[in-house]
Amino acid sequence: MSEIPGTAGTVVWQSSPPGSIYDYIRVASFSIGPDGLIEQWSRRAAGLFGIAADEAVGKDPVEAFMPAELRSDGHRRVGEILDGKEWTGLVPFRMPGAEAVHGVAELYVMPSETGSGERAAVCIVVDVRALRRIETDLAASQAIFGQSPFGFVLFGTDFTVVRANQRFATVFGGLADDHRGRTVDDYLARPEAERLTATLKRVLETGESVTDLQLVGTTPRHAESRHWSMNLYRVHSGAGRPIGIAGLATDVTRRHIAAREAASARRNLALLNEASARIGNSLDLETTARELLDVAVPGFCDLASVDLYQGLLTGDEAPPGSWGSPRQEPVGGSAELRRVAFASAVSDALPSTVPDTAATGGDTGPPALGAVHRYPFNSPCAIALRTGHVEDVPGDERGFVQSTLAVPMVAHDTVVGLVRFSRTKGSEPFGERDRALATELAARAAVCIDNARLYRREHERALILQRSLLPPGDPEAAGLDIACRYLPGNAATEVGGDWFDVIELPGHRTALVVGDVMGRGLRAAVAMGELRTAVRTLALLDLEPAEVLSALDEVARGLGTPGGSTASDGFGGGAQWPSRASHRSRDADLSEIYLATCVYAVYDSVTRRCTFANAGHLPPVVVEPGEPALLLDVPPGMPLGVGGEPFEEVEVELKEGALLALYTDGLVESRDHPLDEGLQALRNALVEPALPLEDVCDHVLTTLDTRHGEDDIALLMARIQGLPADAVGDWRLPREPRSVGRARELARGRLIAWDLGDLVDTTELLVSELVTNALRYGEGEIRLRLLRDRTLVCEVWDAGLVQPRRRRARDTDEGGRGLQLVGLLSAAWGSRRTPRGKTVWFELPLPDGQPAAERTVEELLSMF
Repeated sequence: MSEIPGTAGTVVWQSSPPGSIYDYIRVASFSIGPDGLIEQWSRRAAGLFGIAADEAVGKDPVEAFMPAELRSDGHRRVGEILDGKEWTGLVPFRMPGAEAVHGVAELYVMPSETGSGERAAVCIVVDVRALRRIETDLAASQAIFGQSPFGFVLFGTDFTVVRANQRFATVFGGLADDHRGRTVDDYLARPEAERLTATLKRVLETGESVTDLQLVGTTPRHAESRHWSMNLYRVHSGAGRPIGIAGLATDVTRRHIAAREAASARRNLALLNEASARIGNSLDLETTARELLDVAVPGFCDLASVDLYQGLLTGDEAPPGSWGSPRQEPVGGSAELRRVAFASAVSDALPSTVPDTAATGGDTGPPALGAVHRYPFNSPCAIALRTGHVEDVPGDERGFVQSTLAVPMVAHDTVVGLVRFSRTKGSEPFGERDRALATELAARAAVCIDNARLYRREHERALILQRSLLPPGDPEAAGLDIACRYLPGNAATEVGGDWFDVIELPGHRTALVVGDVMGRGLRAAVAMGELRTAVRTLALLDLEPAEVLSALDEVARGLGTPGGSTASDGFGGGAQWPSRASHRSRDADLSEIYLATCVYAVYDSVTRRCTFANAGHLPPVVVEPGEPALLLDVPPGMPLGVGGEPFEEVEVELKEGALLALYTDGLVESRDHPLDEGLQALRNALVEPALPLEDVCDHVLTTLDTRHGEDDIALLMARIQGLPADAVGDWRLPREPRSVGRARELARGRLIAWDLGDLVDTTELLVSELVTNALRYGEGEIRLRLLRDRTLVCEVWDAGLVQPRRRRARDTDEGGRGLQLVGLLSAAWGSRRTPRGKTVWFELPLPDGQPAAERTVEELLSMF
């Protein structure tokens, strides 16, 4: 009972607030008059028994609600009650019209009096079943609330704690009752408390539950942060009115740590996968180092740098340990290193502003990109390089670097450099997982860098091999302007089986060679080198082109067989395959047969005639001034290594200024078009032969669809520039003694006309010796020829077949020293067969204005 404001002295009764106990239990009342009949029937009774008041008033309650077998006892009890005795008990009841008992009611009967003083009774009825349900619910609620292993808290509508269980109190201290009236600000820091309060308001207003609300805070028992997952839902009274918010909190700190570690593991795996995909795509050392930093920054650290040993970068073939093996300590702490890469996720200007005391020993700043430096002996970086283990580098108190790892880059037990990973203040410091990841990243990059080093070494060796097997970039030849190109099909090693060569022959003649060993790579290059060496050796014998190819065919058949023996078995030779180890088959032996194609041409700059022989190679192309390009009809013999077929020769006279092209099939043939189309395309590309020869080569390579990479390409082009008529002296001499003097006179006159007076004496002497030998040992008419180009060549021809042989004369011999004199005074000399005899020749260098070197006594005495 309370007084209503504004109404003086007025008292009113207020109804019980919603949510009282009567909303949950089924309580009803009725009264019995002096006659034992129902006098009053409440609405709750109507609801409990399902009988309206007009049906119940005036009826005997015993007859109406009790079973027949209990009615006699019921009438007795009613009589006692009307006599003034109270009674409480359980009474089964049935609904009107029902045969069976429907329920059990707890009945409390209190005697009363009417206004006239007659005895009556007031009855309070409670449905026992509802009471039992309430008891069960309360017991369950208490068990859940009190025995729950989770923190349970009930907030009122004012967001203060109404009730908390013991688990909640255990976490935040004190007893459960001590938390009544507290607010979220008593448990959480301000940002988290405000977030939880806002969530409580939303749940109270909308009735929508919130699950897995993540909260972070501290407790009296734990100084470190704890993580909770909280479920919130609105609580209602029996009448449905919101009376608060219930919260169930679970400590998920371990789960959070596990999730963080799992996320870290996933991040590390992602970094490793990215490293596998991005590191090592290039065989360049510096590029590989930059690829490592592209992966590490900012995904793993904020700053990073890579230092590689200077010896590694310069290609020194030092033994392991002298530039960083973990098993051997370099003198002075660490060998020289070069900073090859740097990356920062913080500032582009960082390298010039953050001291690197570990690298320089002072505050002079880190090494600049590309700078060569050493680490101090006792620095963590030098220790890491010596031991091959990760070292922690202390952070600079004045800077903002919090944590640094010095990680040696180890590949195949060899340290190739050092990578430094740094995290700035505000980032999480490196942990054990990070150290393992840093080691793995550095190791992967180190393997790629070491592979790049090995590749570079092998690549350089392969290039040395290839370059040693090919002529110089600008070969020279008498009467020819030469240009050449070589493109290996194997871009990794830049070696292949195609080759070309330009070989100077006596008499200002030149041998032009283009060949192609079947196959690719280093094996083909080695076979090519053997064939090229054989060609040069055979060319020095000054054999005819067909003879050169025949001898070269024998050499090719010997390649790939043990001991260099030739193979037959259907390939044209008579020798048998030698036996191999038992585990190797005959097919494996046959697979080692080297087949090659080759075209060999000899060009005479005096006559401008060129003699060709072909061993299964593509035909040469000739472009004469004002004419379209033509394929020379040179009979294609069998490839080298097949044997059994002779080679034919074709002699062609070339016009002045004509263009001759020799090439391999990689230039004109590919999988995308047939050979005929490629040959026609080559002819079409040679429509402007008057251009400089180097430009013609470039035009051909850029115009043709060479599909470079499918096969090697070799291209040799020569422009015909015959010796002018005034650069040749050619005389025929009768076979008589006076021809010796005549030969000297002719040689002297021509040398004076050529303004080569410095060579007159030597030339006269050597011409006398050769003509004298021709008269003494030769046959038929004698021919004397002088050729002036880059050198002076003298040739003496006769019909004799006996080749001159240089020998040492005895002390008693009056002659026999002529060829010794020729060999001593000339730059080169020799003899070669001709279709009608032989030619003996010598060569003298043209004077360069310097006095000729005087012969030593030993050289002069060697002739005697």
